Amino acid sequence: MNELHIQAVNDDASIRDWQYAHNLIVPGDVLSLDDVRARTGRNRMEVAYLGDVLIGCTTVRPPTKDNGATATVIARVLPQHRRRGFGTRLYERALDQSRALGAQVIETVVLASNPDGLRFAQQRGFVELERYLLREGDTVPWIDLRLN
Repeated sequence: MNELHIQAVNDDASIRDWQYAHNLIVPGDVLSLDDVRARTGRNRMEVAYLGDVLIGCTTVRPPTKDNGATATVIARVLPQHRRRGFGTRLYERALDQSRALGAQVIETVVLASNPDGLRFAQQRGFVELERYLLREGDTVPWIDLRLN
């Protein structure tokens, strides 16, 4: 049986895999490889595999002086791998990382067109803070949530 393997985004292959998972799940905010590379300098980013098959990715935006010790935790699981416990494992790992970085407040963000992601966050105690459009012309809002 294949084991879940999680690794840091730290080379071209993992950057491409993280980009693929992100862009598939968040089609309203498609990122280039350069965008992803830039994010690896600011955030903790990981990719998850079942054996050698990509199943998802995570992002932890660490707390800073400017955000009041708030970290943002995002766990993404590809649709064909959902409802098997992978999201919970990725989320818990990212949550532990954010707390180790000193986060006192945990938030997440979900695209409104991802009802699975929204339900996942709400089932773990996140409550909606606001909905907004990222860019003029966007039609699908982002939802910011905070862990209660």
